[in-house]
Amino acid sequence: MGIKIEEGNPIDKIFILRKIYAMSSLPETLAQTPFYPIMGINLTELNTRNLDFSPNNPELEHLDLSNTAAFDGYVSGLLESEGKDFGIGGYFEKRAIYRRSAVFATAEEDFRDIHLGIDIWGAAGSPVFAPLEGKVHSFQDNAGFGNYGPTIILEHALKGFSFYTLYGHLSRADIRDLEVGKVIAAGSEFCRLGPYPENGDWPPHLHFQVMVDLLGMKGDFPGVCSHREIEKYRRICLDPNLLIGFPKN
Repeated sequence: MGIKIEEGNPIDKIFILRKIYAMSSLPETLAQTPFYPIMGINLTELNTRNLDFSPNNPELEHLDLSNTAAFDGYVSGLLESEGKDFGIGGYFEKRAIYRRSAVFATAEEDFRDIHLGIDIWGAAGSPVFAPLEGKVHSFQDNAGFGNYGPTIILEHALKGFSFYTLYGHLSRADIRDLEVGKVIAAGSEFCRLGPYPENGDWPPHLHFQVMVDLLGMKGDFPGVCSHREIEKYRRICLDPNLLIGFPKN
């Protein structure tokens, strides 16, 4: 396989080469591994609809995204109009909703609007279950408008591979008595969709992300990147649908 590494930080080059091989077989292993439904039930087209938060959605131009109640009403209305319990979408989607918060503010060419995980939108308080056995790597409350809010990262070992799953926009109660190293059994409920504003002030949803490396971070990891960083983060962040199984169009 020919690999082209762009000019840049030599540390990044070493990191990218190392992760290419780590990712070459892990997705295949995950695809063949049974997992527990992350929301307690299988997400199918009967109970879940795709939500488009890209610039291709003209409805976003008329929505005050800085008003969380209005944003929440929009999401809830979409789900109720089709009788769905959940909304889903977002892996490497270019999004038009991040200008609502200074969390993502950078120079225009480095503006972070590429979503690195999958969001599952639903009712506040909805339980979240571990798809695979793991242990608590780290957690913290990433407070602030537009941030993750309470966040838990699990560390997993599977057939010789190590990787991590991140759960963002949770409830503060989920991390109150949590301990690093605690084993979370597959299929066990360990957190819930948090209400706004404590979930980072978003309409209730789970940000679910799968990473092969945390770059030394704890309790937090970028969930959005700039266009300049796409290739780097493609080698770090696997498709979370490997552990969700929602039918793709």
